[in-house]
Amino acid sequence: MKIMAIDYGNTRTGIAFCDVKEILASPHSVIKETYQPKLIDKLLEIINNEKPELIVIGLPRNMDGSYGFRCDECKALGEELRKTCSIPIDYQDERLTTVLAHNALYENNVRGKKRKETVDAVSAVMILQSYIDSKRK
Repeated sequence: MKIMAIDYGNTRTGIAFCDVKEILASPHSVIKETYQPKLIDKLLEIINNEKPELIVIGLPRNMDGSYGFRCDECKALGEELRKTCSIPIDYQDERLTTVLAHNALYENNVRGKKRKETVDAVSAVMILQSYIDSKRK
């Protein structure tokens, strides 16, 4: 099944997809949009072009596992998407994915502006890959 992952941020939102066999997640894009209605429109454009069968949104839980205000914002994004498309939506714990994404980019010698432009898509990849891996267990 083709799955789309969303790493929702205040300024940038990372997008990733996996192959239909659910083996490997890959970065797709980063949307630079702070106004949620415009972000929804851009997400719907990607959804219409890529035709995922499931959308996974990262939930930035606190380190103790509790939910904070960012989790509420991510769930609100999920609810808005649910109103506008018929694709099922699920959520995945995304604790430390941005730190891991920065580390991965650093280890691959991606620095400065290029890292800032790609880190959110790499975070979406990590969210999706952990979702795929957890389904296999």
